[in-house]
Amino acid sequence: MTSTVNDIVKQATQGSVAAIIQVLNEKLADSGVRTRAIFADGVLQILCEAATAEQLEPSELIGQIRQTLEAIAPRNIRRVNINSRIVREQQLLWLDEINRDPESQLLWSQEITLNKPNLLRHMLNEWNQHAALQKPNLPTRTAVQLRERHQFWRGLVGGASASLLLLLGGWALYSWLGAPKRQALTPSPVNSPSSSPEPAPIQSLPTPASPVSKQDDFAIAVRLAQQASQEGLTAQSQAQWLELAARWQRASDLMAGVPAEDDRYKTAQDRVLAYHKNKELALEKANQQQTANQPTASESSPTETAPDILPIDTATPNP
Repeated sequence: MTSTVNDIVKQATQGSVAAIIQVLNEKLADSGVRTRAIFADGVLQILCEAATAEQLEPSELIGQIRQTLEAIAPRNIRRVNINSRIVREQQLLWLDEINRDPESQLLWSQEITLNKPNLLRHMLNEWNQHAALQKPNLPTRTAVQLRERHQFWRGLVGGASASLLLLLGGWALYSWLGAPKRQALTPSPVNSPSSSPEPAPIQSLPTPASPVSKQDDFAIAVRLAQQASQEGLTAQSQAQWLELAARWQRASDLMAGVPAEDDRYKTAQDRVLAYHKNKELALEKANQQQTANQPTASESSPTETAPDILPIDTATPNP
C-alpha cells in the first residue's frame, strides 16, 4: 500500500495528470469534492464537482488545491485554472462544454499560478520519497478486515446481552411462580389475616426495530460497470479514459460497501478487485493519450499499448 501511494505521488511530481487527479481526490475526499483534470495549451484545467454549492466554497477549495499542487510540484505545470460546478453524470467532453457556454456550466472559475519550489524543499521531497521506498511494506488492515472485526465484536456483545436478558427473565418467572409456594409453607399468625402480594406482571421485552432500508450498492455498481464497459469500446480521448477510470473506482467502492450478511458478498469482493484493475487500465490509457499529445525533444520510443478492460459479468445475482 505504501509503495503504491509513493508511486502515485512520484508520477504526479513528474506531471502525470491521472496521478494528480488521484492525489487531489484523496485530499478532498472528506469535503465531498471530486475532481477531473486535462492539460491543454500549457494550462492544467481542473474541474471540481460536488452535490451542493457550499462544498465548493472558493476561499477554502482554492487554498487546498494550491497547497496540494505546490507540495507535489508537478513538472512543467505552473498555470492552473480551477472550475467548479454542481456534479453532473455522463459528460465526458466537459472542457468543450465549459468553453462553449461557461456562464451556464460553472459556478465560478479561478486561474492561479503555482509558486516555484525552492531547491532545498525539492531535495527534501526527493529524499523522503527515496526513504519511503526503502521501508518494508508492513501489512495493513483492509476495510473488509476492519468491518469483519467490528461485526465479530458486535455479534459477541449482542449474544452476551441476549443471554443476560434471558437469565433475568427466567429468574423473574421463577420468583413469580415460586413465591406462593413459599408463603403457603410459612405459618401465618392467628387472628391476623395474611394477604399474599400480587405478583408483578412481567414486562415484555421491546422488539428490535426493523433495519432501515438502504440503497442496493451491488445493483448500482453493476449498472455503473455495464455503462463503463460499453463506453470503453468507443473511448479515444484522454478525458474519456479519465471519466471511465472514475466510474470504475465508484463501482469498486460500491461493491466494497456490500455487507457481509448479503448473499452476494463473495461475488462483490471478487468484483472489487476486478473493477479496481479496470480503473488502473483506464488510467494507463489516459497516460498514453497524454504522452501521445505532448511533443518530445528526444527521439520518441514506441509506446506500449495498455491491455484491454477486463470483461465483467453484468448479470446481477439473485439477492
